[in-house]
Amino acid sequence: MSAKLVLALIVALQVSTCLCAPEPDKELVDKYEDMKATFYKRILAAYGKVQAAVVPLAEGMEHGSVIKEYATTLHADPKMQSAIKALTGMAGELTPLVDKARTGALGVYGEYLRPYIGTYLDHAIQGIKPVLDAVLPAEE
Repeated sequence: MSAKLVLALIVALQVSTCLCAPEPDKELVDKYEDMKATFYKRILAAYGKVQAAVVPLAEGMEHGSVIKEYATTLHADPKMQSAIKALTGMAGELTPLVDKARTGALGVYGEYLRPYIGTYLDHAIQGIKPVLDAVLPAEE
């Protein structure tokens, strides 16, 4: 009976060590962080352009003042502020889980997929960058 238990324990330990995601390379993590920062810069620049285009347009409309008043009222609403606080708290709690999942995904990609598709993906990203720089630049 105890031999079966020892064998089951050994098999369970082997399976658990096989399921652990490998650590990603430092170079891969740096490359990912650089691309993520550039993506956020592109989104913020696009948001700034949209806001600069929409604000004068909204001020010219007859309902622009009503929309602006509604936005300020909504921002001052205690229910909205508590919802924002709850969402901010949830985001703070989920950040370590997201980081762990991202690290695991980068480790699996670096270990198993990068040797096969890494060069193709890199060439595709390098080909898309000039188009993104023209359409959605990271900096103005």
